[in-house]
Amino acid sequence: MFANPWGVDLSDHRNLLKAASERLSLVRYVFLVQIEDGIASAAQRASLEYADAVLIGWPETDAADVVAVDDDQYDVVVEQIVLMEDYIDRFRDMERDNDIDGMTDTLIRITERVAHVRRAFQPSFLLPTFAEIRRVVQDEWNEDMGKIDPEGESGDGYAQELTLQRQIDRVTTEHAREHNQEKH
Repeated sequence: MFANPWGVDLSDHRNLLKAASERLSLVRYVFLVQIEDGIASAAQRASLEYADAVLIGWPETDAADVVAVDDDQYDVVVEQIVLMEDYIDRFRDMERDNDIDGMTDTLIRITERVAHVRRAFQPSFLLPTFAEIRRVVQDEWNEDMGKIDPEGESGDGYAQELTLQRQIDRVTTEHAREHNQEKH
């Protein structure tokens, strides 16, 4: 057995599904707070989008499409959880050191671990890869940055407002989804 810092009943293997989502949600929020004062880079935006994609529609442990895992699958889930916690420790150190680039990469690694856990318990749920999300976000970011006037003549800050508004819209949409899921 391994350490249980979450205080969940580990005799029900599905409780690791809940622990994984809660940990990723917290790390995602800390990351968002760290980058909210500036214009997020494409990598930062993509890492947030990836975390959102993995968390969206997160199932309850007793949902119909959540399957029981056998002992071998459970061992893989535990391995992913242990790796996730290791990355969270690194993330915490990077936050203390204000290493935003390191936090960006580490959020991706944490999200990958959580995606593996979700796939084990909810194999029918399609999850995008980080590479897929990165391509879409990079295109959006390039478009937004192309609207910035290098001469500074667009004194209204339109591109910055657009970038921030897209981020706000995404966070608001995710919050609304989470709120609606809690009601059901």
